[in-house]
Amino acid sequence: MSGSTIATSDSTFEADVLKAEGTVLVDFWANWCGPCKQIAPVLERLAADYAGRLKVCKLDVDSNKKISAQYNIRAIPTLMVFKAGEKKEEKAGALTKLQMEELIKNYL
Repeated sequence: MSGSTIATSDSTFEADVLKAEGTVLVDFWANWCGPCKQIAPVLERLAADYAGRLKVCKLDVDSNKKISAQYNIRAIPTLMVFKAGEKKEEKAGALTKLQMEELIKNYL
């Protein structure tokens, strides 16, 4: 991960996502997941393009089983949009940048 996205974990998820101001896009991913690697640069661009309006966090499902189970992650990548600590939207699969922008646009 570069400086644009934030690695979150079971222990930091509350502070990074649920207590964050503004809109947060969370990528539930794993290192062995091909589609997860495919969308990683897209998420970086999104984080840079929407800096100050959108926070992009990545949660490794293999290392963070508590949060993954809490949000019932069954497929990866799964993207979730949070605003004011509340889950607003969820999409599974490798989305394009345009699809990601559609996912977040109502929450910015």
